[in-house]
Amino acid sequence: MKQPTKISLFPILMVNFIGAMGFSIVLPFMAVIILKFGGNALVYGSLGATYSFFQLIGGPVLGKWSDNVGRKKILLLCQAGTFFGWIIFLIGIMQPNHFIKLFGFLISIPLILIFTGRSLDGITGGNISVANAYLADITPKAERKKNFGRMAAAANLGLIFGPLIAGALGATGLGNKLPVMAAAFISLVAIVVIIYGLKDINSRAVENKNDAAIASQSAVPGLNIPGKSTLMSTLKLPYVGFFMLLYFLIFLAFNFFYVAFPVYVAGDLHWTVLQIGVFFSVLSGMLVVIQGPVLTWLAKKVSSAILVIVGAVLLSAGFACFRYHGDVMIYTGAVFFSMGNGVMWPSFMALLSNAGNADTQGAIQGFAGSAGSLASIAGLLTGGYLYHSMGANLFLFATVFMLLIGLVSIRLIKIEKALG
Repeated sequence: MKQPTKISLFPILMVNFIGAMGFSIVLPFMAVIILKFGGNALVYGSLGATYSFFQLIGGPVLGKWSDNVGRKKILLLCQAGTFFGWIIFLIGIMQPNHFIKLFGFLISIPLILIFTGRSLDGITGGNISVANAYLADITPKAERKKNFGRMAAAANLGLIFGPLIAGALGATGLGNKLPVMAAAFISLVAIVVIIYGLKDINSRAVENKNDAAIASQSAVPGLNIPGKSTLMSTLKLPYVGFFMLLYFLIFLAFNFFYVAFPVYVAGDLHWTVLQIGVFFSVLSGMLVVIQGPVLTWLAKKVSSAILVIVGAVLLSAGFACFRYHGDVMIYTGAVFFSMGNGVMWPSFMALLSNAGNADTQGAIQGFAGSAGSLASIAGLLTGGYLYHSMGANLFLFATVFMLLIGLVSIRLIKIEKALG
């Protein structure tokens, strides 16, 4: 039997790249589409929260299924849900803007279909957590920080091309329809890559047949829990509860940025859609560099725990810069933000992956994804409210919040030593 480390990373990196590109290709037009059909900023925020809510439900279920039936089958299910979600979304935006009365409110039929499409994509949206578990399955501990950096870089590379392609497609006669068609087509391409590119790994089979490999993954006592991995049994694993809390807090801080920044630059700074798209493409480009060659070099010299702490400090500096007007300060903030995110997130994910073995990895990643979804819901709904109340001072609030995360993360130094 081949060792898991012999399996090529390219297919799973390609799946991540395609998924990120398909997701980002429609983002520049999402708000325009919602407004066109009678929605507003609250509806726009609710749409994002709807996706996260259904992902919160589906993520842990799909993660546990992947532990039992194999990662490939569940990744295929996830991507099929994304494809059909975009098809429903496309049908929605092609409908005339008729209204029906539902629960005493007039609701646009296209918006109902758009919300349905995003809900389907969300309930099958465990692809990130399952892909992370797949990567952990095929990567030895010593290489996980580097490979999770590559995984994040692949996603950010997709985020570079997505908005640029969206701008070009949106300028055609089909307008907003063509980017959605492209997103559906890209999801279909991902399905083909999963079918023909990924090895069908069943983590339980790997564990049973490769005792030596599993022994090296299970150095911490108490990791093997027989039967199904419930939330409580997963949280009882050493250090997992702390990781879930940190995962939630980090995601919460990120969502404050993603809900407030577009409103800030479009409303207060009067940036055009093109300027916003260029900013996010540049931000993603810097992330690719940081999470690729830079993190690969740093991973050999600096521990993951230290990189998480330093990343939190750099992110705090980025949030502080966003508070001030002027392109120079905004792009300086982008540099700090990309540096902080680039070293912090892959390092944190590498530490998280060491907290479990092949038998529990899917459940851990699934519940972690749910913590992120819960933070996304909270961040999208409260971030918009806080920005309405505090304006640009929300970025100063986020600065302090991220510094507190850095302080909490100091405990990771001891945890990393314990996990080995």
